Amino acid sequence: MNEKEIEQLMTKFDQSSLLDFQLVQDEFQLSLSKREQATPAAPVASVPTNDPATVSTAAEGPAQPVVDETATAVKAPLVGVVTFNDPAKQVGDPIQKGDVICSIEAMKMANEVKSPVTGTIKAVLVDDQTMVEYDQPLFEISEG
Repeated sequence: MNEKEIEQLMTKFDQSSLLDFQLVQDEFQLSLSKREQATPAAPVASVPTNDPATVSTAAEGPAQPVVDETATAVKAPLVGVVTFNDPAKQVGDPIQKGDVICSIEAMKMANEVKSPVTGTIKAVLVDDQTMVEYDQPLFEISEG
């Protein structure tokens, strides 16, 4: 990972609601935190363990409200920036199981997010081109 990529990641992290972010990739590790500490610490990059590549996050605060408790929530499978399809799915749009709803870009790779059910979009819970957390609700779909 080069310096420019690290700076971009730090900027996205700073703009997000995440409080902690850790990236481990091969022998590279990057840990970022917005939590106050007794002694201020700058983001640290180090060479750690031999663990496989992992990404972990943690956040505090209230979870996003669920609009309809009977609806199926489509959640972010990873941390990244959401990009809506063209045309973007909107409330009231029909959707089929397996349809691509949006994509999430992480580490310059776009990952498709597909509908787990057939139904109708009941809520769009994020904005296009925003940073999302792992397991954050993106859409709600009512089945049928």
